[in-house]
Amino acid sequence: MNEEISQEFKEQIVYRLDESLRMITISFDQLSEDDIWKRFNQSSNSVGNLMLHLCGNVTQYAIASLGGLDDKRDRDAEFEAKEGVSKAELLLKLNSTIEEAKKTLLNCAISELMRKREVQGFTFSGIGIAIHVTEHLSYHTGQIAFWTKQLKNKDLGFYDGMDLNIKNKEN
Repeated sequence: MNEEISQEFKEQIVYRLDESLRMITISFDQLSEDDIWKRFNQSSNSVGNLMLHLCGNVTQYAIASLGGLDDKRDRDAEFEAKEGVSKAELLLKLNSTIEEAKKTLLNCAISELMRKREVQGFTFSGIGIAIHVTEHLSYHTGQIAFWTKQLKNKDLGFYDGMDLNIKNKEN
């Protein structure tokens, strides 16, 4: 992998992380403090649980693994929480976690992107870790948006003001 490809890959990952964070923030703006910890049933997770889970996952994969730090994640605690963290604290925690993950990724050498390591019982290269973090964040972003739409019965306007019917063009 050459430097140009590495840089483009990193920039695309960062763009997707920012997009998910933007959508989560829009969703969060619609929710009350009480909404954050609601569960539709015992088999579901609250938005608060999803936020804690995202922070844990991004920290374990992107920050600890790519950054060469100790893995101190307590995954079970992410799902056991029923309250205790405010809406503002959750959003701040996710923002700071994503920012740290982006810094770690952007500073990652090509050799680290190619090196395989074990994370959470799976073997991934640094590229695989970056893809996992991106798709995992995106997956739960969709869940948070879905919960918000269910609770508030409104369109979240993620792409307001944009014409999404524009046809593809070569650049």
